[in-house]
Amino acid sequence: MKIKKGFVVREVGGKKYAVATGEVAKSFKGMLGLNDMGALIFGLLQTDTTVQAVVDSILNEYEADRKTVEADVEKFVSQLKSIDVIEE
Repeated sequence: MKIKKGFVVREVGGKKYAVATGEVAKSFKGMLGLNDMGALIFGLLQTDTTVQAVVDSILNEYEADRKTVEADVEKFVSQLKSIDVIEE
């Protein structure tokens, strides 16, 4: 799975947003506000990957409980899928 081609993350006024560009902007209207972890996950999803690979990358950077990170990543990915931002 990965983020559909055409989404970019930009920082505006100290806040990060995922914005649709090009062809994908015709079907996706708006922006996604991202916190720092959301921006990290969004970045990791720019290339084809799995939830487990994203979790492992986060755990390599941060000291956290694996089950908590897995639940958070799965929830975030599920939300992205529900708004058609992820391609599988």
